[in-house]
Amino acid sequence: MDIWAWVGFNAFVLAMLAIDLGVFHRKAHEVSVREAATWSVVWVTLSLAFDYGIYRILGPQAGLEFLTGYLIEKALSVDNIFVFVLIFSYFAVPARYQHRVLYW
Repeated sequence: MDIWAWVGFNAFVLAMLAIDLGVFHRKAHEVSVREAATWSVVWVTLSLAFDYGIYRILGPQAGLEFLTGYLIEKALSVDNIFVFVLIFSYFAVPARYQHRVLYW
């Protein structure tokens, strides 16, 4: 694979991370279900667009492998949410500060 593809990919990931953490998540606030769902849709859509690019450039096998890995990662990350809920409940972190704690 061309080195510029890797450079472009890493630049895109770093730009999205900077935008997400530096622009959209600056202040502590209570995250609504609607906001959480909206951000979930945004990130899933970006990952599916990336998967489509893999499918078009590297072929159906690579596209399916990425999609399979992505779905497994999503399924395995559900336990993290359970742990966050337990920790926030135990330490009685107010809802408006939970968002800030996660992005600290």
